[in-house]
Amino acid sequence: MTELVIATKNPKKLHELQRYLKAVRAKCVSLKEFTGVPRIVENGRTFKENAVKKAVIISRFTKMLALADDSGLVVKAIGGEPGVRSSRFAGPGKSDKANNRKLLDLLKDVPLNKRQAKFACAVVIAYNGHVVKIIEEECIGLIAFEARGKYGFGYDPIFLIPKYKKTFGELGLKVKDRMSHRSKAMARARNFLRSYL
Repeated sequence: MTELVIATKNPKKLHELQRYLKAVRAKCVSLKEFTGVPRIVENGRTFKENAVKKAVIISRFTKMLALADDSGLVVKAIGGEPGVRSSRFAGPGKSDKANNRKLLDLLKDVPLNKRQAKFACAVVIAYNGHVVKIIEEECIGLIAFEARGKYGFGYDPIFLIPKYKKTFGELGLKVKDRMSHRSKAMARARNFLRSYL
């Protein structure tokens, strides 16, 4: 069976990506299974640039097929922030809770109709240092006034889906998997990998 390296050390993201790839005839391998993995500085201006960089470097290092994603939240009212800095928005080593708190504080005087946001995701598949597929998807929503719900991670508790009047944190995996930026990108990645492998 072909091995596919998932280019992340984030256990929550790894678990989610592995779940999306269950139907692919490949053994998903974590970066934690390798020693001497090169440090990747995610200094791209876009999610796509960061995902390409990760996939290319990891596929070259492992000499294996590698899948990398970069995703985050883009909020219109604050000029597209946090964007590519989504995971470190409140500073290096800060938690999801701190990132959410900072964003809510920045938007405290912004009315609901001006709290438009989108989750964006870029998934890149590379082999031996060469990109073989780039996929980009997004999910449109609003930023809630407070964190709600216990499901998911990252900005899920404050990302409001207007149709349901609930956050991703309240909706749970079943609904999130039908509409999230990452689930849509990974569905396309899954289809590609089925034919590629």
